[in-house]
Amino acid sequence: MAVPDYQTFMRPLLDVLSDGQVWKMRDLYARLATEFALTEADLAEMLPSGRQATYMNRIGWAKTYLLKAGAVHSPQRGVVEIAERGRQLLKQHPHGVSTRLLYTFPEFVQFQGADSAFGLQTEQPEIKTTPAPSLSPEEQFDALYTEFSRSLISDLLAQIQALTPTQFERLVVQVLVAMGYGGSVRDAGAALGKRGDNGIDGVVKQDPLGLDKIYIQAKQWTSNVGSQEVRNFSGSLTYHKATKGVLLTTADFSPSATDTARQIGNIILIGGQQLAGLMVEYGVGVLTRSTYLVRRVDSEFFEEL
Repeated sequence: MAVPDYQTFMRPLLDVLSDGQVWKMRDLYARLATEFALTEADLAEMLPSGRQATYMNRIGWAKTYLLKAGAVHSPQRGVVEIAERGRQLLKQHPHGVSTRLLYTFPEFVQFQGADSAFGLQTEQPEIKTTPAPSLSPEEQFDALYTEFSRSLISDLLAQIQALTPTQFERLVVQVLVAMGYGGSVRDAGAALGKRGDNGIDGVVKQDPLGLDKIYIQAKQWTSNVGSQEVRNFSGSLTYHKATKGVLLTTADFSPSATDTARQIGNIILIGGQQLAGLMVEYGVGVLTRSTYLVRRVDSEFFEEL
């Protein structure tokens, strides 16, 4: 089955805690994973950020919301136990506990009432009149970031495909230099623009002294690069007595091209999507408009005071 949303975990979490024991969160993760019969694939599913397993994140947010509503206690970091309000919820709501229900408790309204700090009304929270989201707040943030990144990569690809062949080769060198190869753009680009140089468009140094070099071939294509082009590039590397090469394209590579490169062993393939992703990661051709820091309370800090 798919990993349930964080609201679906709320009542089962209270059910487990109803034994009156203090539970460690790691034991709760394991217990609820078993109760929901989560598969190996479910357990391996990660948030878009890759920082945490999805099921752990959702159980964690279920606990956090119940904690803010006064339904559970957390006597110390990493452990949780049921509160009297949690027992009441189990008795009065046998069919499930939701975020909408938690809004009946003033503590939870205060927790969600950050908008009042900006002069907005909180007497009738929006969540009372609209369905609560199925994703946890962290998942929503990750999903928005992922969507924005995909849009940015798409825009970058459009810009890349509009470049002249010479501009594209210069871009490729700048990306590799930004990744730590070549020393400087001037050094790295020294071999660019030499047409007919047996299939080589440029050379970058793998180390600052230039003891090892990486040969580049850049193809500004709209269709996928095939296996024959990979073999041709391999021949060019042999001609230059080169041990490593990078073949880049604005499009992508056919499955046979990928398999051929894998068999040859000394050629790295970089398609348009990956190239745009590297540009974003290393700050080539992009600007940082805003930076958002996602912080959490450091419980250990307060315990050590």
